[in-house]
Amino acid sequence: MQTVVSVRTPSPRWQRRREVACKNWNQLPFPHGGVSEMSGDSYDNTRKLDGTHWRHVKFIEQFDGPYNGRWLMMSDVCKHCVKAGCIEVCPTGAIIRTEFDTVVIQSDVCNGCRACIAGCPFGVIDMNMISGTAQKCTLCYDRMGVGLEPACSKACPTDSIQFGPISELRARAQKRVDQLKAHGEMRARLYGDDPKRPAGRPERVLSAGGQPGSVRLPANPQLPSSRLQKSGAFSVATAAVLGVLALVGIRKRRMDEKEGVMNV
Repeated sequence: MQTVVSVRTPSPRWQRRREVACKNWNQLPFPHGGVSEMSGDSYDNTRKLDGTHWRHVKFIEQFDGPYNGRWLMMSDVCKHCVKAGCIEVCPTGAIIRTEFDTVVIQSDVCNGCRACIAGCPFGVIDMNMISGTAQKCTLCYDRMGVGLEPACSKACPTDSIQFGPISELRARAQKRVDQLKAHGEMRARLYGDDPKRPAGRPERVLSAGGQPGSVRLPANPQLPSSRLQKSGAFSVATAAVLGVLALVGIRKRRMDEKEGVMNV
């Protein structure tokens, strides 16, 4: 298995280069002629992943005052999960796991139902309004098929995005975490490295300082199937209540009918 990993803090100077490389290779449209509308509250003007932005560099400002704060950055993209919620809920089989163990949406099979958007705990899938289908990062499936690395990692001049066998990348990421801890950043950790996590292990490894919430990642991502037991119990309880109410209504109607006969 090969994948992409962020093992060090990306350089601010090159953040948008990865987004542009992704768009150029995958021929994704640039809204408004490539001129982004300013968000007004951050340097992050892409704001989020969607059907035409498959890689997004988060700019997360955390300031307690004008001279006290920090600036977090995270290159966000599809995690290509070992257990993928989008695959669980897709009704047409449009979302598949490839020979590279990545998760890909087949646009020619997708019916645009949007079930996968709700099924993804990481919010990486959205509609491409031009194609009318759900779309997301494919880990450059076409490039991998001919032995090339994904466009984002190829374009990254600082190697903050790396590509290779998952076992090697996990070792590199853990080494980076150990370096951060040695320099006093005891909050450093690998995100998604817990095999017991309900949503499985993301095949993209992220080294992060602090808790997942600090870079706006879910602390405990859930698969849609993990909610079936609760929703099933709720459905049974609801059906039981409705059944009781129906019986009460039938009984009341019969009593009213008998009382009407007696009054006549």
